[in-house]
Amino acid sequence: MDSIPPRAEPAPDRKSLTSWDRAKRSQTKRVLITAYDHPFAKLAEQAGIDGILIGDSLGMTIQGGRDTLRVSLEHMLYHTEIVARAAQACLIMADLPFGSFEASPAQAFASAALLVKAGADIIKLEGGAPMVETVAFLSARAIPVCAHIGLTPQHVRQLGGFKKQGKTADAAALLLADAQALAEAGARMVLMEAIPAPLATEITKTLTVPTIGIGAGPGTDAQILVLHDVLGLSGGYVPGFARTYLDGASLMRDAIGRYADEVRTQAFPPPG
Repeated sequence: MDSIPPRAEPAPDRKSLTSWDRAKRSQTKRVLITAYDHPFAKLAEQAGIDGILIGDSLGMTIQGGRDTLRVSLEHMLYHTEIVARAAQACLIMADLPFGSFEASPAQAFASAALLVKAGADIIKLEGGAPMVETVAFLSARAIPVCAHIGLTPQHVRQLGGFKKQGKTADAAALLLADAQALAEAGARMVLMEAIPAPLATEITKTLTVPTIGIGAGPGTDAQILVLHDVLGLSGGYVPGFARTYLDGASLMRDAIGRYADEVRTQAFPPPG
């Protein structure tokens, strides 16, 4: 039987943004995962995760929607508060949901400030060049921002589905320019989703701020996956770039089924 290799220890300082900057300079990979509730956030932190994203992906993984567009700011505040309460040693990132930031920088600040008060250390927002002014506005007002480019799920209807971005030379150049503009505006991190690996590597080498990849190859400073994909709990569409490390759905279904069987056969609860 193959031995299980020892797990790498997480950095002692996972929470501060300056520690993420140092990790980039030292080429130390960092890892994030999504989580939406207290038990899973606590487990993720105990497993050594460096950062937890409370993503608007909860619209699909938790609420059962076909996209993220129905997630409200109130939903995000609720899940951010309970995750932040559970995981206090790692970085907490929260999404600005659709409709909560696009109208104006002032709207974005009002929404982001509520998420910070709920426990977020950094706020993620989707969009390229149109969001540069908003990123600058938030950064100047003590709101750390992670910019999200490439496949931006809130634009899924404009994009025609969850499709890989930046595949042509022109599209790649536009994404590189967006990443540079967002970083220059004050973004502390840039997340890249579903773009070619060489492009993600080029952007990572160009920027001085940390990059996070999901479906963007191994050349980014950090990686993130959706918790439910990792644990085999998605129960539906799983992106081709994701990796499942556990058949969680079968294990949990079996446990619940055994409980039901024991009740029906009167093996549970025990007498007395």
